[in-house]
Amino acid sequence: MFNPDKFQWRTFDASENIPAHVLPWLLDNSSLTAKLKNKYSDFHVNVISQVENTPYGCELKLLGDIEDETIIVREVELIGAEQPVVFARSVIPKTIDTNKLLAIGTKPLGELLFDDPLISRDQLEVGQHLGTWARRSTFVVGSTKLLVSEIFLEKLYA
Repeated sequence: MFNPDKFQWRTFDASENIPAHVLPWLLDNSSLTAKLKNKYSDFHVNVISQVENTPYGCELKLLGDIEDETIIVREVELIGAEQPVVFARSVIPKTIDTNKLLAIGTKPLGELLFDDPLISRDQLEVGQHLGTWARRSTFVVGSTKLLVSEIFLEKLYA
């Protein structure tokens, strides 16, 4: 559904020509879940899939040496005003550190990642493909690194 290899990922540069209505979403370092809950009273998560899968090349590059690990790819739509406003793809190695994360069902992953002070977030990257903006970052849970990518759909800005 979403191919992150097509996006031009990079560290944000203030000289970039990113539309003003996109910036507050793209560069916010806090929980996207919390921000969406503030905007939409009907916010919820629609899980498209959560299955063992092989990550894309650009995802493997960020996660490092995980060749011997079972990888779960979780793809969800974040729903507001009864329509998808963000598509999220998480690449999660299946380890003792991530068992709790992999059992959340339709709960937002962001709630767990930002509510636990022991989970750290690495640098945010931004990307664009055919006018669609996205961001991604890795999180460290125990000794396990996972990747979360968020694609901002046009309906979010309406």
